[in-house]
Amino acid sequence: MSFLSSLFSVKAQNSENIKILNTTDFKEAISVGKVQLVDVRTANEYRAGHIENAVNIDFFQRSVFHERCNKLDRDHPVYLYCRSGARSRKAAGKLVGMGFTKVYDLKGGYMAWR
Repeated sequence: MSFLSSLFSVKAQNSENIKILNTTDFKEAISVGKVQLVDVRTANEYRAGHIENAVNIDFFQRSVFHERCNKLDRDHPVYLYCRSGARSRKAAGKLVGMGFTKVYDLKGGYMAWR
């Protein structure tokens, strides 16, 4: 497999395993029982306001992010958000690379949530 075809297959895999949800669908999904809800913003951003029951795992702290995400259950969906959606999209790709198959990202991030 060439470099380009392997690059495109990873991209295709990411898009199959990552779903972008609008705020209405995201709210509905996280309201059903206990879910893995992860805020990938910095600790300061998290302290300034976050979605109830979200766990803060800062995407910018690479080793901590990887270590803490490794403790999440790969068999259950993970719901992610950041400030505007860009950071959580990158985090979602990382999670898929780590073997997670059901990753949901909040479109527009916390700014859209409020």
